[in-house]
Parts: sequence; C-alpha cells; structure tokens
Amino acid sequence: MNKSENDGTLPETDRWNHNAAYHPWILQRLRGRRAVLDVGCGDGLLLSRAASVVGRDGILAGIEPDGDCAAKAERRLRAIPGASVFRGTFEDFRAAGGSFDAVVFLASLHHTDAGAALRKAKDLLAPGGILLVVGLAKPETAGDWCLEALRVIPAKIGSLIRGEGKNRVPTAPPSMSYRTIRALCHSLLPGHRIRRGLYYRYLLEWHKPA
Repeated sequence: MNKSENDGTLPETDRWNHNAAYHPWILQRLRGRRAVLDVGCGDGLLLSRAASVVGRDGILAGIEPDGDCAAKAERRLRAIPGASVFRGTFEDFRAAGGSFDAVVFLASLHHTDAGAALRKAKDLLAPGGILLVVGLAKPETAGDWCLEALRVIPAKIGSLIRGEGKNRVPTAPPSMSYRTIRALCHSLLPGHRIRRGLYYRYLLEWHKPA
C-alpha cells in the first residue's frame, strides 16, 4: 500500500477499512481469472483493483442494489474495458450457468439468503472456478464472544496504523452464526476452506471441481 493511503490524501471511500483489509487476499486468488463477478460491489473499488490481475480482455461484473453506490461504481469503472455494473439484487441477476470463473462476496453474503446465494454462485461458476467470501457472522456461543473480545484491541491498533477510512455503503447486522455458516458450507461446498480473520470477518474459499 502506498503512502497516500495512510496520509489522508485519498477520498474516504478509497482509504483502508475492514473490508479493504482483505483486498490483497482476494486479488491474489483472482490473478489470471478471466470473468469475475463481485456480488455487492459497493462503489467498485475492489473491481477497479481487480482489473490489474484478471486476464487480458477479462470481464469484471459488479452487482449493487443501492443506487448511489451503483452510480459511484459505474463512474469508477467506466474507463475499464469489460467492466459493468448491474443495478439490482443478486436474486434478480441473470446469467448463464458457468459464466464466471470467480464469484466474490465481500461483506455482502449476509445481505442475502445465504443458502440460495451460495447455490446460485455455484451455478454461475465455470468448472474450476473459485468462490471467495469475506463474511460477517453473528456471535452466538461463549467462545464466539470471547473471540470477539480478543479481536478488539489488535483490530483497533490496525485501524489506527493504517488510517481507517469510512465505509460509506449500506450495512446490515449478520443474522447467522459462524457455526451455522460452517454447517451450511459443509452441506453445499464440499472441500471448502473457512477460517476466521482478524477484522471481525471470516474467510471462505471454495473451488468448483473441474
């Protein structure tokens, strides 16, 4: 990350926050992909960064139901060939099965019916495609709450060091616990990998069989 992202010269929406913290993790796994779908793309920051790692003549598609965010994403992406934004929900989005070799949910899965969304994402993925979720879970057990407490101090320190910007996108509290999400993934995504991240997120990765 260059210096300008810490010194306040970037717009607030372009500066580091708890979602942008996972951009490197996502971008590393998108490298060389040709058709990427970002569900709940917000202002398009992740897609704009993905342009540098997707294959030549790649397709970058965003889905965003919030009108203001969708307009910002369209402005940000208009100079990038192959980039587009669908104004609507993931439920309303239509594309042929196997259209994408990467589907990303960055803090957006909990805005959907998670089971239906994961099934649809599986269908949209081409064989060998990758599903990436950076998600939020609702603390449920005593262990969940203890982990949340343990993450507060290092997360606050990280935010201070990186110069956290405001996340100006619609938010919603998660309704599913980490345990419930793991059980859902176990039934729908055999061979998936899921773990908890530092900034109040979990990270899910699944590769569709080739």
